[in-house]
Amino acid sequence: MSAAVTSRLPTVNARIYPRGGLDVLSRDEVARLRDVSTGMHDLLRRCALAVLTSGSTSDDPRAAQELYPDFDVQVEQQDRGLRIDLKNAPGTAFVDGEIIRGVAELLFAVVRDLAYTAIELDGDAGGRDLSTSAGITDAVFDLLRNARVLQPADPNLVVCWGGHSINRDEYMYTKEVGYQLGLRALDICTGCGPGAMKGPMKGATIAHAKQRVRRGRYVGVTEPGIIAAESPNPIVNHLVIMPDIEKRLEAFVRIGHGIIVFPGGVGTAEEILYLLGILLREENATVPFPLILTGPSSSAPYFEQIDRFLRLTLGEAATSRYEIIIGDPPAAARRMAAGIRKVREHRLTQRDSFFFNWSIDIPLEFQQPFVPSHEAMAALDLHHGRKPSELAADLRRAFSGIVAGNVKEDGMRRIEAHGPFEIHGDPDMMQSLDALLRAFVEQRRMKIAGQYQPCYRVVA
Repeated sequence: MSAAVTSRLPTVNARIYPRGGLDVLSRDEVARLRDVSTGMHDLLRRCALAVLTSGSTSDDPRAAQELYPDFDVQVEQQDRGLRIDLKNAPGTAFVDGEIIRGVAELLFAVVRDLAYTAIELDGDAGGRDLSTSAGITDAVFDLLRNARVLQPADPNLVVCWGGHSINRDEYMYTKEVGYQLGLRALDICTGCGPGAMKGPMKGATIAHAKQRVRRGRYVGVTEPGIIAAESPNPIVNHLVIMPDIEKRLEAFVRIGHGIIVFPGGVGTAEEILYLLGILLREENATVPFPLILTGPSSSAPYFEQIDRFLRLTLGEAATSRYEIIIGDPPAAARRMAAGIRKVREHRLTQRDSFFFNWSIDIPLEFQQPFVPSHEAMAALDLHHGRKPSELAADLRRAFSGIVAGNVKEDGMRRIEAHGPFEIHGDPDMMQSLDALLRAFVEQRRMKIAGQYQPCYRVVA
């Protein structure tokens, strides 16, 4: 290992050897991994740089590449297995010339998941039919199993959603809720980034230490378009990179036993609509799935506006599937723990797995990847008279497109080339949507830093 210094920031050249799932491989497997890594070098480089800058507070996917323009990563084959060569890697990922162990684990996860997706899911190699709902769910299961996330233990995994760009009061609240969940021996799963994705994990680590929970799980589920903009926070000890946002959302629902939503922006709204669209289906009417929206007292207006938007678009029935708790972390944790006990009873009755929710019905329209082009965004059917679950699916896509325009490199390029996305729909729905988005901008929930330039235009 040798240290080097560029004109920008300290960097390190290193060779590291993977563990945990990549340490015992046949020569054929190593050769395939290397071939795949060569074919997706740019994607591997961007994701690897994201984890090597773990803990970054930036949400600009280009920022790390500008800071470390000479960074490179190569996957090399050798008789003893796999080797990862890093060139001009961020010096912050190393201590006294040795890579930080947690950062190394996240880097191994990047190689593992990107290679698995390319080898097993792309083309005909995996033999899966990704045009069917069952085929997509099987693919999600296989990715999670390969990442060693699925563990046959009692239900205790709480998914926490919320924004990467939140204020200090909201961040401290997420941390306190995580602490209360940890005191009840509940593990945490988030989108793995900063803000509301980091706070619950940080709080839970303290509580787990007090309760002598030796193997607390802090699961981060992301996807290639997001990870470069939201580097994993340092607490994540199980990182999974799903191929796209739809499989990422399905993974949250399949492995989580309940979901807590903190204040956030368009990404959080997308997640809420995705889950409610599923829970409002008749097939899932009897499936227990605790969903709690919570934040500090100062965030009450935020949740009131979200609640009004959901009532207007999805109807009053949607309110029966979620509960809003303001300013009371212990109450939120108690309600979640009680809800998970009901989940356990239901799984036992239905003989469903504790670690993967097979029984919940997720239709194909929620699973198929949505590519947010200008034409696709303008064609979304945002009108009254549709089934709530179907309307929720298109509303989710609208928010997904805005997320892409805000923080995903491909989406940002589309906006730069063709201008803002246009979103069309019924006047009252568009007025409510516009008000919600304007509030996100005013509350600085769209971007962590800098002046926000809207990537969308709402048209009644």
